[in-house]
Amino acid sequence: QAQLKESGGGFVQAGGSLTLSCAASGIVFSVNTMGWYRQAPGKQRELVALITTGGGITYGGAVKGRFTISRDNTRNTVSLQMNSLKPEDTAVYYCLSRMGQYENWGQGTQVTVSS
Repeated sequence: QAQLKESGGGFVQAGGSLTLSCAASGIVFSVNTMGWYRQAPGKQRELVALITTGGGITYGGAVKGRFTISRDNTRNTVSLQMNSLKPEDTAVYYCLSRMGQYENWGQGTQVTVSS
C-alpha cells in the first residue's frame, strides 16, 4: 500500500526558511515522478514543484527562484527547500507521487508564514 508522509511544516516569519520532507513507502520510488502541491484556504490546489525520474524539474511560477526540490532515490525521500518565504506561501503542502495515470498523495503539512 502506497504511503507518503510529509514532515517539516510549521510557523515561520516572512523572509525565513523551511524544509519539507516526504518519505515514501509502498511504491517503486525511482520510477515515480515526485512533487509538491499546495492549497491555501479558499483557493485551488496549485503546483509547487515536480521532479522526474531523470531529475527534470518544474516549478510553479509563484515559487520559482525561491524553492528547491530534490530527491534521494536511496532513501525514498523528496525534499522541498523553501527560502524567502512570504505570507502568500501559507498553505497546506502535499506530497505527490506519479507514475503514468497512477497518483498517490500525502495527507499534507501546514506551512504558515507571518508578516
